[in-house]
Parts: sequence; C-alpha cells; structure tokens
Amino acid sequence: MRTDARRNYERILRTAVEHFAAYGVDTSLDDIARDAGVGPGTLYRHFPTREDLLAAALQDRQTQLLARKNELEKGVDPADALREWLRELRHHLRAFKGLADPMLGAVKGKAAPLTLTCQSMESITGDFLRRAQAADRARTDVSARDLFLSALALAWIEDCAEDGAASIGSLEEMIAFGYRAPA
Repeated sequence: MRTDARRNYERILRTAVEHFAAYGVDTSLDDIARDAGVGPGTLYRHFPTREDLLAAALQDRQTQLLARKNELEKGVDPADALREWLRELRHHLRAFKGLADPMLGAVKGKAAPLTLTCQSMESITGDFLRRAQAADRARTDVSARDLFLSALALAWIEDCAEDGAASIGSLEEMIAFGYRAPA
C-alpha cells in the first residue's frame, strides 16, 4: 500500500472506531469519511461494506480477547475458565452499541467479514467447553454454538435494555446452572 493510502486507511479506521464507540454500529459512513478527512469513495475503496469496516475496527479488541483466552486456558478449574470466557466474550460482543445484530447476521452467514470472527469465537468456546465436559464440570448435551449464542443473546439484552444490566448476572446464572432448583 502506498504511504498516503496507508495513512488514509489508518485515519479511516481510527475514526470508525471512535464513531462506532460513540454512536454505535449504525453510525453514518459518510460522517466517518468526512471526519477522517477523506471522501466516501476512499472509504469504500478500503472498506467496501460496513461489515468490512466493522471487522477491521474490532481487530484490536479481538487481539485483546485472544490474549485473555490464553490467560484463561492456564486456569485450574475448567468450568470457571469457561464461565469467565463467556463473560469476556459477552463484553467483546458489546464493544459497540448494536454490534449484536451484525454478529447474529454473521452467525447466519449473512456478513462474510464477521462470519470468520464468529466461527473463531465459537471454536474457542468449544475448546473451553470440551475441557469442562472432560472434567465432568459441564453437561455433555450443551454445544459450543449454544453457549456462543447465549453470550450473544446476553450482549443483545444488555445493549437494548436500559436497566437490563442489573439482571444480566441472574441471566448468566440461569444459563450456567439452569433454571431448576437443585433436587
């Protein structure tokens, strides 16, 4: 990439992260281009779709999430590691307001740039789940996809509900332990 093109790419990406953080994933791409000091054509040359820009904007956060994954893998109790991974994943899925919607689209295979991200997160969730299952600390009838979707659902609830944050802990408990009282 030419030096000026690289600078434009980085300015667009930096501005997009700021806009996504301030206004959510539905922010105006024209506003991002304007604030980055480029025209819309330059933005679309680098990022043909909103999902391309969103996937690039999530890269640093994804790197941090993967570093956290490596820390959690060293944990002693596989069930605790799985539970903490699901919390970290939920926080990642709330990086920007409205992120749960395009991620759900990606799970359904509708947004190619984010589909790979979702598949990777689901695969990592599967690794944690298998360790917990091998230690008899997780049910064998639960799948990585179920857990990934539960983290996505909690992120969506927390994103949409004004006072939903108070109930997230209860919902996490129900997902982790089921809704039935102990026998």
